[in-house]
Amino acid sequence: MKKFVILAVSASLMAGVLTGCGSKRVSRVDTSEEIALTDKWNDKDSELVAKEMISDMLTFPWISDFKANNSGKKPTVIIQRVTNKSHEHISADTFLNDLKRAIIRSGDARFVAGGDERSRVREERADQELNAANAKAMGNEKAADFALSGTINSFVDQSGGDRVTTYQIDMKLIDMESNVEVWNGQKKIKKLQEKSSFGW
Repeated sequence: MKKFVILAVSASLMAGVLTGCGSKRVSRVDTSEEIALTDKWNDKDSELVAKEMISDMLTFPWISDFKANNSGKKPTVIIQRVTNKSHEHISADTFLNDLKRAIIRSGDARFVAGGDERSRVREERADQELNAANAKAMGNEKAADFALSGTINSFVDQSGGDRVTTYQIDMKLIDMESNVEVWNGQKKIKKLQEKSSFGW
């Protein structure tokens, strides 16, 4: 009987410990705060890279040259593609949206839709012609003056439980009329993930 009681109490204590270890607390945090749980690419990386690369792009002479040759008009930029060549899945849409916002926020250049987004707008315009009294005319789109494209690469160096991951983002801006490369930018992010002292 005594052994049974001891075993029952031990089992109860063990269940409590396991339940306590398995419980998780969830709390709301500021979306501007970076929370890096791993060395993987995250939303803050996307935001910072887009902001820094667009800021660098707008300091190059292509923009002042364009304005000087076009009566002060702002250049129009289209994003062709950003190719993920890294070792992990990276949401290209999130990075593209960060690039778009950085361009629009700068106030120095305009952005035009491309790809699937442009196709959907054209479909809507065609539908307006049939069904709307104030339909927007076809053939009045703003043509892009420059095309922005790039790649995301990654390099992993690991020793024991420690790992260093480097992300390299390369982007370029091409003059749509002359095919001249007017800007080339590069940004690197290096992250160190160290093995826990507990071996986890």
